[in-house]
Amino acid sequence: MSHLFHPQSMNLTPFLFFTGKGGVGKTSSACATAVALADSGKKVLLISTDPASNLQDVFDMPLTMAHKEIPEVPGLFVSNLDPEEAAANYREKVVHPYRGKLPEIAVRQMEEQLSGSCTVEIAAFDAFSSMMTNPSIVQPFDHIIFDTAPTGHTLRLLELPAAWSGFLNENTHGTSCLGPLASLSDKKTQYQKTVQALTDPLKTTLILVTRPETSAIKEAARASDELKKMGMKNQYLLINGRMKAVNTEDALTNALIEREKQVLANFPKELKNLPSYDIFLAPFNMTGVSNLRKLFSEPLSDQKVQDETFSKNEDPVHDPELQMLIDDLVRKGQRIIFTMGKGGVGKTTIARKIALELAAQGNRVHLTTTDPAGHFTPISLENGKITVSRIDPKKEVEDYRRDVLDRSKDQLDEEGLACLKEDLRSPCTEEIAVFRAFANVVEKADDEMVIIDTAPTGHTLLLLDATEAHHREIAHSAGEVPVSVQRLLPRLRDPNETAVVIVTLAETTPVFESERLAEDLERAGITPTWWVVNQSLTATRTENTLLRTRAKAERPWIDRIAKDSEGHFVVVPWLGKIQSSYWS
Repeated sequence: MSHLFHPQSMNLTPFLFFTGKGGVGKTSSACATAVALADSGKKVLLISTDPASNLQDVFDMPLTMAHKEIPEVPGLFVSNLDPEEAAANYREKVVHPYRGKLPEIAVRQMEEQLSGSCTVEIAAFDAFSSMMTNPSIVQPFDHIIFDTAPTGHTLRLLELPAAWSGFLNENTHGTSCLGPLASLSDKKTQYQKTVQALTDPLKTTLILVTRPETSAIKEAARASDELKKMGMKNQYLLINGRMKAVNTEDALTNALIEREKQVLANFPKELKNLPSYDIFLAPFNMTGVSNLRKLFSEPLSDQKVQDETFSKNEDPVHDPELQMLIDDLVRKGQRIIFTMGKGGVGKTTIARKIALELAAQGNRVHLTTTDPAGHFTPISLENGKITVSRIDPKKEVEDYRRDVLDRSKDQLDEEGLACLKEDLRSPCTEEIAVFRAFANVVEKADDEMVIIDTAPTGHTLLLLDATEAHHREIAHSAGEVPVSVQRLLPRLRDPNETAVVIVTLAETTPVFESERLAEDLERAGITPTWWVVNQSLTATRTENTLLRTRAKAERPWIDRIAKDSEGHFVVVPWLGKIQSSYWS
């Protein structure tokens, strides 16, 4: 049975981790919890480990890795753990001894190798783990709350203590994809203490934040299972954004309530036995201390919400619709379409919509995804105009590792092969392996339009570009580049062939993360073609006062996206009905 979440009246452990699929409200929940605990007399440290943290926007003050007290909340201290800054420091520490001794091109290759997710994560973990084990940091506080990055990133981050502790015992050649291991050896005891704290139910609670939506709940179930296997068994489930059951004639309100009922009636078994708590959908943005305090107080009445916001008679703004994007793709003849974006924004839904619209106009379309929750069920739709496939990341990684090792076994000695095997364990390997699978699918673009749901990062593109030019020098880390990949990189950078569609929501964190993604792509020589604002309440014309209030809060973010995209954006309304999936 679920209850309302009131952290100030709960007996919580010293360490609290808020995690979940991107866009479910981890930051809002973590910040409101921190304020509530501090208001109840506790001394609290709130730390963001998310590379796209927006704590500074929530509290309206600049933040760094050194924690600062929030003036309006005595006893609350906040800091941003900046993974990029930590990684930059690590990267320079590794590369500096080689400057002036190796050719400049070799130094640049090293820097690019060390710009990947594995470097960011180990550097971030080093800072993060000290906050759990350093007595001078831990002892002054009753609670330390971690607002973590989206789930997949967090799982790898939390696996690092055990993974690196074991690796430091077994590694004999002293290097990895992260460079020399001497500095990691110095941290071995610290990492072991972190493992002990994470798995101690008297010290650590994992709060899985989700929304009453199928994809978010599936992600929470997967995270719960993975983390239990790692020993983190003290878990709570927090269902954010619940709708209050009301008698209304508003079609969207009724559809959302009905969707909740259906989703919660089919709860995954991994979550059924967890203590479960609810947070109702708030009629305001989660910025500013006053709004954070409201989240766990009595809900505002509908009349008060209406009076405090806007009149129903305001003229609606008519934003461009998805059809404009579809017409532009057809007019330009672009045959390769990527939908990109952070977790939880609806990339798969938008990819599906684009595929259906293009097929309805008579185009042959191939639609593919790397969704780990999908099951490979190839089917044909729209009278055979759409074919569907799924790329299995685990299988692609296994195949890629095997191919690289087979190609290298006659060229490397035993020590070299051991080093290669270790390098192939890095997160960068998965990126490259999946990218190779994408490249094979894109070859279909000669005969049909190809829509790819979930795309590689700017880092991967740069790494593969370097590999294409210098694969002999760095074959130990990336292997030889297939012809399909060599052909794909120029095609991705050719706006006549490829359209990159960034999918986001009109909310703080999704917009910031999308801007970061756009910067990564520009760095790789790719300019996003279109931006899609998905699940917009503004476009629904709802009569529900709470939803209308939230719709008004979307306006500044839609305007910001309009500026970011130089007018190349469309807005898709929030549909209350449950979407059927091609990947059942």
